Amino acid sequence: MNQSVVKQARRIVVKVGSSLVTAEGRGLDHQALARWAEQIAALTAKGKEVVLVSSGAIAEGIARLGWKKRPKAVNELQAAAAIGQTGLVQAYESIFRAHGLHAAQVLLTHEDMADRTRYLNARSTLRTLLGLRTVPIINENDTVATDEIRLGDNDTLGALVTNLIEADCLIILTDQAGLYTADPRKDPTATLVMQAHAGDSELERMAGGAGSSVGTGGMLTKILAAKRAARSGAHTIICSGREARVLLRLADGEAVGSQLVARQAPLAARRQWLADHLQLRGGVVLDEGAVRALTEDGKSLLPVGVKGVTGEFERGEVVAVIDTTGREIARGLVNYSAHEARRIAGKTSRAIESELGYIDEPELIHRDNLVMLE
Repeated sequence: MNQSVVKQARRIVVKVGSSLVTAEGRGLDHQALARWAEQIAALTAKGKEVVLVSSGAIAEGIARLGWKKRPKAVNELQAAAAIGQTGLVQAYESIFRAHGLHAAQVLLTHEDMADRTRYLNARSTLRTLLGLRTVPIINENDTVATDEIRLGDNDTLGALVTNLIEADCLIILTDQAGLYTADPRKDPTATLVMQAHAGDSELERMAGGAGSSVGTGGMLTKILAAKRAARSGAHTIICSGREARVLLRLADGEAVGSQLVARQAPLAARRQWLADHLQLRGGVVLDEGAVRALTEDGKSLLPVGVKGVTGEFERGEVVAVIDTTGREIARGLVNYSAHEARRIAGKTSRAIESELGYIDEPELIHRDNLVMLE
C-alpha cells in the first residue's frame, strides 16, 4: 500500500477504543478527546470527510455513577450506557464547536445494518451529515442492544461503517503500537508488522486466532475488522492513539503502526461487486440522451432520461441500465423502488418531490453507484 493512503483518502473512519477515551476506565479523558478533535478538524479543513467511531459510554456511565467495577447485568450496563452517552457526546460537541464544527450522535445496532431500509437510511443520514461538514460520532446503541443484536465490539462497528459509507480507509486507534508477530509483553523477539494484506490468515494466527497459542488482547477483532473493511476496498491502519499528532502524520504520508492493505482499490472493489450481480430484479430503459450522458460524459442517471422501467425492485437494489435496443450498458444501485421510478420516469429532478411527496436523492442512480459494462 502506498504510504500516502490517508493523504489521498477523501473519506476516513477513525475508531478510538474505550481505554483511550476514558483514561483506562477512570472517566472521560478530555485532553485526549481534544487532541483527536483538533486533528480531525485539521483533516476536515483539508477537505476530508471524517467519521469518528468512539467507545466509552459505558465506562463514562460507570464513572459517573461511582461504581467501583463494571457490572455484569445487562440492564445495569444499558443504564450505564444511557448515562455515559450523554457525557460522551456533550464532550465531543463542546470540543468540536471550538473548532467551528458540529458533532452528531449516531447510535447503531446490528439490526440497523441487517435491515435494508434502515441500512440505506443510515447511509443517507451519514452522507448528509458529512456534506454539512459535521463530524458524526458513532457508537453501538448499548442502551437497547442485547447479546442477540449487539455488534459485539466497536472494531467491527468501525468496519461496518467503513463499508456503509464507502470510506477509503479505516484507522483503528488502540493502546498498542500496532500488530506484532507475537505478544510483545511475553515475547521479546516480537516485531511490529508494518504492512500486510488484509484477510491474510497468518495475521489472524499472530493475533490469537485459530492455531495460535498467543493472544494480544483484542487485536484479533481489529484484524477481522480490517478483513471486513477490505471487502469494500478500504485499507486499515492499526496504530497507537497515544502517538503525538498521529492522524495528521498519517495524512502527511508517514508510516505509523500496521497498515493492512485491501487487495483492490475502493472504486474497483465496488464496481466489481456491482458487475458481478447475477440476479437482477429489474432495470431502467434510457433514451439516447441519457445513454450519451452516461457513456460519454460520465454523468449520474437522472429520472428525466428514463423511458421505461422493467421488473419489480426496491430502493438500494442493483438494476440493469438498458438502451433502446435492449442492450445492457451498465448496472447500478437504484435510489427509488420500481413503483417510484415509474412515477418519476421522464421527469426532472425538481419534480420528484411534487410527484412522490418527498425526495431521497435527485439522481435515480448516482455515478458513484454505477458501473459501465462496456
